[in-house]
Amino acid sequence: MLAPKLDVSPWLWDTRQCWHSYPYQPLTSGLYYYYIMELAFYWSLMFSQFTDIKRKDFLIMFVHHLATIGLITFSYINNMVRVGTLIMCLHDASDFLLEAAKLANYAKYQRLCDTLFVIFSAVFVVTRLGIYPFWILNTTLFESWEMIGPYPSWWFFNGLLLILQVLHVIWSYLIVRIAFKALIRGKVSKDDRSDVESSSEEDDVTTSTKSPCDNSSSNGANQVNGHMGGSYWAEE
Repeated sequence: MLAPKLDVSPWLWDTRQCWHSYPYQPLTSGLYYYYIMELAFYWSLMFSQFTDIKRKDFLIMFVHHLATIGLITFSYINNMVRVGTLIMCLHDASDFLLEAAKLANYAKYQRLCDTLFVIFSAVFVVTRLGIYPFWILNTTLFESWEMIGPYPSWWFFNGLLLILQVLHVIWSYLIVRIAFKALIRGKVSKDDRSDVESSSEEDDVTTSTKSPCDNSSSNGANQVNGHMGGSYWAEE
């Protein structure tokens, strides 16, 4: 199984175990394949971003993909796979909800689409603005310093993690705004991040009159969180 077993992976709930016996920690086959799949996925997003329709959040997503690929590669090379796995699992936690909302979008189940998106928004905010800074950043900034001392790449590693946190704040604001409008109006509203920069004024007017849950996007590559860009809930 790819997922680490709870009984042999105490570092899943005790973050101090991420640094116990570091760097002499075994790399299991499950963690290896998990890393390979995640790295391949983010590289695919990096390349597909240049072939997809250019959107207003292009630069933000480009920075995100660079930081994520850098973190995955860096943590693997330095055998920080335990804390790296925690970070990736945390970012994966809300993804399936957004994918489910997209399926409801395709099936034209408006109410289900809105409900799933609101749930996704809540999970996104809890994991990115709650668990990530108070659990992940706490262990990489303070527990690692306490247990193994400062290491040469400490600043680089935590710098990339802090970049992700800034992006989390930006996306959380935008996602919560969409979810709030869905609760008030009863329909997921248009995502302002997703306007095509090159589109004409007429196209923009037409787009703004439609709900993203009425029509699906042409491409699932860009989505709205750690794995996803901001074009997901837009009218293409």
